[in-house]
Amino acid sequence: MAVRHRLIQASPQAVWEVLADGNQYVEWVVGPSAVSPTRGQWPQVGAAIAYEVCLGPVRLSNETVVRHCVEGSELELEAHAGSLGTARIAIELRPWGENCLVIVDEHPLRGAGGLLHNTGVEVLIQLRHRAMLARLAKLCEAEADGDRCGREPAREGAVGPAPGAGRA
Repeated sequence: MAVRHRLIQASPQAVWEVLADGNQYVEWVVGPSAVSPTRGQWPQVGAAIAYEVCLGPVRLSNETVVRHCVEGSELELEAHAGSLGTARIAIELRPWGENCLVIVDEHPLRGAGGLLHNTGVEVLIQLRHRAMLARLAKLCEAEADGDRCGREPAREGAVGPAPGAGRA
């Protein structure tokens, strides 16, 4: 099984807000493009989104279905990749101080992906997860206008470095 984790400098609620927005799926998951809802309300159990994955000139139509959801902490998805089969992707959010530890666990369920699963495939999944968690962190840690993760500004009197501290 490919298990990977990343500490994201945002609250679990803030990370959940990104995961719970089906329209943002293509922004943090590696591969999909042009997401569209096919049924249900994401991320409720049974909800599904469709998207394309482009591998060079080949376009694959795929679907991801929510199989388990504990609002704010757990999201388990089943990705359907046509003849390649299906995979289970479990995402767990754990509070880590003021931040969020995100744990992703993926393994094949059915089809060719399960039959061909080996150490080489495991390495590719790990690389994909590294990129995926980096994208998720970037979305959640953004400091720009409209910060999607709702981080609170420093409070007056809060202990922290003085402006310009630590700069050469």
